[in-house]
Amino acid sequence: MASLTKEEEEYYNNYFDMFNAKGWQQLVEELKTNLVNVNSVQSTKDVDDMYFRKGQLNVLNSIVNLDNSIDAAYKDATEDD
Repeated sequence: MASLTKEEEEYYNNYFDMFNAKGWQQLVEELKTNLVNVNSVQSTKDVDDMYFRKGQLNVLNSIVNLDNSIDAAYKDATEDD
């Protein structure tokens, strides 16, 4: 296993602690609900609104999937070469 610096360990541990918090899990569930509402073509007013919604979807997906991204980065950082 590759070793991490103390700062890297703290970085990942802070995220893992946050992901295990009930508040984080609650936030992710609410954002998943928002994703469904934002991802509606029917309520899009015009092209500008469509692009705005596309940006919202990108941000919401980034947050909802942050735990997977951090976990993958941690695994990459701790794998043996």
